[in-house]
Amino acid sequence: MRRVLLALGIAAIAAVGIYWFALRGSSTPTAEAKPTTPVAQIGEGKTVIAVGGDGRLLGTRAEEPAGDKKNPKDEKKAQKHLVVLPLKQRPKGDRVKGHVLEEVHLIAAAPAALRRYVATAKYGETGVVLETTTGIEIRFGDDREAGRKWEAAAEVLADPSVTLLSYVDVTAPTHPAVGGEDHELPPGN
Repeated sequence: MRRVLLALGIAAIAAVGIYWFALRGSSTPTAEAKPTTPVAQIGEGKTVIAVGGDGRLLGTRAEEPAGDKKNPKDEKKAQKHLVVLPLKQRPKGDRVKGHVLEEVHLIAAAPAALRRYVATAKYGETGVVLETTTGIEIRFGDDREAGRKWEAAAEVLADPSVTLLSYVDVTAPTHPAVGGEDHELPPGN
C-alpha cells in the first residue's frame, strides 16, 4: 500500500512540475498594451483634453511649441491635428459617451488623407456632422458602417466635376447626396 501511495505522490509532484514549468502560460494569451492614438480633443486653446479613437480620455496636453528645427520628431509631434469635439468641459468618467462617442468613432475611422481636413464635430438634425477646414459638412447620421460612409464621402470629394459644395450626406452610403455651392473642396494631396 505504501508503494502505491508513494508512486501516486511522485506522479502528482511530476504532473505539477510539468504543468508549472512546461505547460503553464503556453496556451494563455499574453496581453499587449497598444497605445491609443488621440484623434480628437475637448476644448481649444493652451490646454486641451485628448480623446482616443475608442472614446477614452487620454489626459490633458498643453499647446506645443512650433517644433525644434534640429529634431524632426518634435516638428511632427507639433503638427498633430486633432478634431475639436463639441464639449465645454471634461465628461464624467474616463471616456466620452452618447453622440460624442459616435463622433469619435467616425473621426477614428476617417482615412488619414481626409482626417487632417476634419476640423470640428457636432450632432445636428441629421445626426453626426463632421465639418472640414473649408466649411463643408459631411453628414453621417450615426457611426454604423463608418468605413463605407467614408468611402462614399471620399468618392464625392475626389470627383473632379465637384468643385464647390456645402455638404455631403452619406447617411445612406450607397446613395451619397451633395448640396450647395458655398465652400471649396480641401486641397488635394
